Amino acid sequence: MKPVPKPLPQQTIVITGATSGIGLATARLAAQQGAKLVLVSRDEAALQTLQHELSQQSSAQIIHVVADVGNRSDLEQVAKRAVERFGGFDTWINNAGTLVWGRLWEVSEADLRKVFETNFWGVVNGSLVAVEHFRRQGYGTLINLGSALSEAVAPLQGIYTASKHAVKAFTDALRIELRHDNAPIAITLIRPSSTNTPINDRAKNYLAHAPHLPGPTYAPEVVARAILRAAEYPQRDVYIGNSKLITRAAQLTPQLFDWVAVKTLFAAQQSKTLDTLQSDALYEPIDSGSVRGRNPGPMFRHSLYTHMSQQPSKTAVFASVAGLALYSGWRLIKTFKAD
Repeated sequence: MKPVPKPLPQQTIVITGATSGIGLATARLAAQQGAKLVLVSRDEAALQTLQHELSQQSSAQIIHVVADVGNRSDLEQVAKRAVERFGGFDTWINNAGTLVWGRLWEVSEADLRKVFETNFWGVVNGSLVAVEHFRRQGYGTLINLGSALSEAVAPLQGIYTASKHAVKAFTDALRIELRHDNAPIAITLIRPSSTNTPINDRAKNYLAHAPHLPGPTYAPEVVARAILRAAEYPQRDVYIGNSKLITRAAQLTPQLFDWVAVKTLFAAQQSKTLDTLQSDALYEPIDSGSVRGRNPGPMFRHSLYTHMSQQPSKTAVFASVAGLALYSGWRLIKTFKAD
């Protein structure tokens, strides 16, 4: 059965990692469009501030729940609160994530496990809690945050890359199992390219120099718009920016991709400045409340590819008109030459 989501202003949306980066951009945009929101984060103070901000700026109905996505029981409480306040929820967005920089053999086992606990088990926990509710409710949309690194890899982000590969595999398997049961639940994997969020500013760093994401980066709002579009018009995969190009390069030319990564990505992901910040939000939340980070280099505020891929009907009309115009121009030139 094909799911038919409600219009966004009629939806109740759960967002994990809602107090910074992509989650914060998504919460603000969803509130502007009138959706009811359940904001989730580890940071109580940041959640209270965000709820107050959004309530002042829009008429959206909003609650917040403090939760660590690595704990299933925390997310069960999120679902319970959503049901108590709004009678349920229509879309669940698994956005929370964390990052550690360093060569894999240098990162402690505890830190490796913590990244997976948040990035992978957070998605597993949120997905299964959401799906249990959706199966009872009879419909729903699940949106998981993957990455351009869901199939490609980046050195010095090894455990993050592994977690995003795992998220893709879990999401695909869950989709197939639900489809087999004819459950009217839509599942989308969002696959951003480098995005200028505060995740890098708060990442634990084992490198001597300050790390940064390889450019160009995209504004978090680009991803937020794609997420909310998928909440109304679900797609299997949504690629942001040059994410699909990176994915195809890794799939079709893996040896070349490895060679390019060895030659370019170590330098492209490290500045020449020693890392004096040494910030670390791996175990405790810090510096919430910002949409954008301090990543250097150019940042794109729009992705034409993503916009067109999420509106195939309009894209087809545009392509037809463009093709007709080119054909008419070609015929006109031939006519002038014949004369």
